[in-house]
Amino acid sequence: MNPIEFVREQAPFHLLPDEALHQVERGLEITFYPRGSKVLERNGPKSEHLYMIRKGEARLERDGQTVLHLEEGEVFGYPSLLSQDTPAFDVVAEEDLLVYRWPWAVFQKLLGYPAFAEMFTRGLAERLRLSTRAEGLGLVNVDMALPVGKLVTRPPVFVPRSFTVGEAAQVMRSHQISSVLVEGEPVGILTDRDLRNRVLAAGKGPDTPLQEVMSAPAKTLPASTPLFEALSFMVRQGIHHLPLEQDGQIIGLITDTVFMRQQTKSPLYLLRRLERTRNPGDLAGYGQELSGVAESLLLGGLGASEIGRSVSALNDQLVRILLELAEERLGPPPTPYAWIVFGSEGRMEQALLTDQDNALVYQQDTPEAAAYFEQLADFVVNGLIQAGFPPCPGGYMATRWRKPLSEWEQLFRHWLEAPKPQELLEAQIFFDFRAVHGELSLEPLERILAQGAEKSIFLAQLARASLQFRPPIGFFRQIKEEDGGVDLKKGGIAPIVSLARVYALEARSLAKGTVERLQAAARENKLSPEGAETLIEAFGFLMRLRLREQLVALRRGETPSNKVPLESLSPLERRHLKEAFSQVREVQEAMSHRFHTDRLG
Repeated sequence: MNPIEFVREQAPFHLLPDEALHQVERGLEITFYPRGSKVLERNGPKSEHLYMIRKGEARLERDGQTVLHLEEGEVFGYPSLLSQDTPAFDVVAEEDLLVYRWPWAVFQKLLGYPAFAEMFTRGLAERLRLSTRAEGLGLVNVDMALPVGKLVTRPPVFVPRSFTVGEAAQVMRSHQISSVLVEGEPVGILTDRDLRNRVLAAGKGPDTPLQEVMSAPAKTLPASTPLFEALSFMVRQGIHHLPLEQDGQIIGLITDTVFMRQQTKSPLYLLRRLERTRNPGDLAGYGQELSGVAESLLLGGLGASEIGRSVSALNDQLVRILLELAEERLGPPPTPYAWIVFGSEGRMEQALLTDQDNALVYQQDTPEAAAYFEQLADFVVNGLIQAGFPPCPGGYMATRWRKPLSEWEQLFRHWLEAPKPQELLEAQIFFDFRAVHGELSLEPLERILAQGAEKSIFLAQLARASLQFRPPIGFFRQIKEEDGGVDLKKGGIAPIVSLARVYALEARSLAKGTVERLQAAARENKLSPEGAETLIEAFGFLMRLRLREQLVALRRGETPSNKVPLESLSPLERRHLKEAFSQVREVQEAMSHRFHTDRLG
C-alpha cells in the first residue's frame, strides 16, 4: 500500500475530497524514530507537524506514567500545533516507529474542510453527539422529536359528569371515537376498555353513573411533549388514550393507534400483546418482538437512553402482569411487598433481554409470608424465563433474594458502615434498585442509601469497586491478535455506570439512570460539567454501538454479545471509540486520586 492509500483510510483523512488529498500527498514527509526516542517532549519545543503512525507504536507519557498507547493510523501533535504551545505529553517510541507527517502550512489548509477540521477543533462530547444524530437521520419516516400535539386531528369530546354510562356510550358511537373526556375538576376519561372491563365484565348496566367507572384525574401531557416522551409515558402508565394540554386547556386526545400508524414496531403494539397475557406460556417470542421494537426505535434516530427507557418500561409491564397472575393463583399477599429490579433494568438502560436481576421485599416477617413469597417468586422468575430472560448466573433473583424489609435495612446498613471490598463488588448493583410493583414503600432503604455521602470509607471502597473494569490504553493490535472484538461493556459501559453511581451518591442524589446520575454529580460540583458531558455522550455512543451490533447478530441468527468486531467499525467510529475509552480512563484516574483507593486495605 503506498502512503496516500494508507492515509485516506484513516480518520479524519477519509472525509477529505480528492483535491484535498492531493495536498496531503504533496505535503507528506516520512521520518523514522528508533525505539525509546522522544518524538515530542512535554514542556519542550512546540510541535511543528501533524504526525501519523504508519508502523510501530508510541506511548503518551506524563510524569513517567503511560497515559495512552498510539497505534498505526493514529495522529498526534495537533494540540500543540493548534494552540502554538508546548506539548502536554511526552510522545515516546514504544518500538521502532515509521511516521508520516505534515508541516503546519499543509495542516492549516486542510482545516479549511469542515468535516476534517471538526476532529481537531470540536471536543469529543460534541463530536459524539453530532455523529449519533447523523446516524439516525433519514432512515425512517418518523420524527420522534415531533411535538405530540401535531398528531391531533380533531377537538376533544366532553360529556357532563352527570351522564350515565349509556349516555356516554351513545356520544362515543355518534362521534365514532373510543373515549370521551368527562367535565369537572379534575377532568376524567371513559374509554372503550372501561366499558368492557368496568361495566360489561362487572355486570353493570347502562344506567350506571359515569362517575363510578371513569378514570379521574385523566393522565395528561403538554401538547409540546416530544413524540417519544409521550410514547414512553403511555407505556409506563399502561394507557391507550392520552389527552393533551395547552395553555391550561385540553386541546385534543391521541390514541395508541396513532403511534402504531407512525411506527409499525411500536412499543405500544407490544404493550397490547402483553395485556392479552393469561398465563406465562403466552409470552413465548417476547424477546424477539422486543428486539424488533428496539431496532425500530434505533432506526428512528432515538438515543440509547431513550430506547433503554422504552424497553425497560415494557419489561416493567411484563413483570407486573406476571405478578398479577401470580396473585390471582395464590390469593392476595399476606403483607405488603415490593418487587424490585436492579442492574441495567433498575437503571432503565436495558435495550435487549439480558440476565434477570430482581429481588423481593416484604413487610412482615411471618411463616405465612415466607411461604407465599417463595411461591410468588418461583412463578414470576419462571415466567420471565419463558419470556426469554435467562436466569442470572450469580443467582441475583427473587427466588434467592427475598427478605423482609427489616433484613434489607440491616443489609444496606452493613454495606455502608462496614464496607468490604469483595462484598461491594457484588452489592453495588443493588444500589440501582427500583420498585416495579407492590404497595410497600422502600423509602427506608432510600434513606439509608442517602447516608452514603457521609460515609467516607464506604465511598472510597465503592470507588475502588467501581475501578474493577478499566479501558485498555492501547488495544487495536491486541484485538487483532486475539479475536477481533472490542468488549464495549468491560471497556467503557460498565466503567461509566460505576463512575456515575459513586459520584451521584457523593452528591446525595438517589437518581437511578447513569445520565441522570452524571448530571446530578455535575450540578453538585462532584464532577466538572465538561467531564460529565463527555461521559454522557461516550455512554450513549457505546450503548448505541453495542445495540446496533447486537441487532446485526440477531438478524444473522447469532447470539448477541458485548463485543464489536473491528471490521464493522468505520475509521471515525474506531477513533471515537479509542478517545471515549481514553476519557473514561482519565476520569477513573481522577476518582482513584480523589478517594485514595491505592491506600485502602
